[in-house]
Amino acid sequence: MMAGHRKLGRPTSQRKALLRNQVTNLLYHGRIKTTEAKAKEVRKLAEKLITLAIKEKDNYTEVTVKAKVARKDAKGKRVKEVVNGKKVDVFDEVEKTIKKDNPSRLHARRRMLQILVPVTETSKIKKKQNTKKVDMVEKLFSDIAPKYADRNGGYTRIIKLGPRKGDGAEEVIIELV
Repeated sequence: MMAGHRKLGRPTSQRKALLRNQVTNLLYHGRIKTTEAKAKEVRKLAEKLITLAIKEKDNYTEVTVKAKVARKDAKGKRVKEVVNGKKVDVFDEVEKTIKKDNPSRLHARRRMLQILVPVTETSKIKKKQNTKKVDMVEKLFSDIAPKYADRNGGYTRIIKLGPRKGDGAEEVIIELV
């Protein structure tokens, strides 16, 4: 009898954390360098996520909503006005169209969030201020899924690099095709 997955010589919690990180990085960067055993496990998860994204990529309805947005001046600072002796932000009402997930897409989104870890992008200058969160699920739906929509599986490729110098582990590059 075969086991369902490789144990990678780690306890469950560490193994899950490792695989979640590697899958997220593979989808974010497009390719990662790792050992063969890890790559084969990462491939399983990544292919499932991409398949899920392809199935649900167009399953939403566009809804127009009214939202209050703070008015800003030329410098991008919020406009304040004095009301009853207090400084208060000025808000404008705007209509926005948003994508509202249908139930099965919402379920798919939540299943993806179980695997993907949060990604924060930093720019080279002023590391602390210029950070922005990357919505990996949205990236899956809008960038990755359309690319593979006409493919039936096989979204990743594993290229062997040969043994690692330290311990002789077989190194590979796993990348999105």
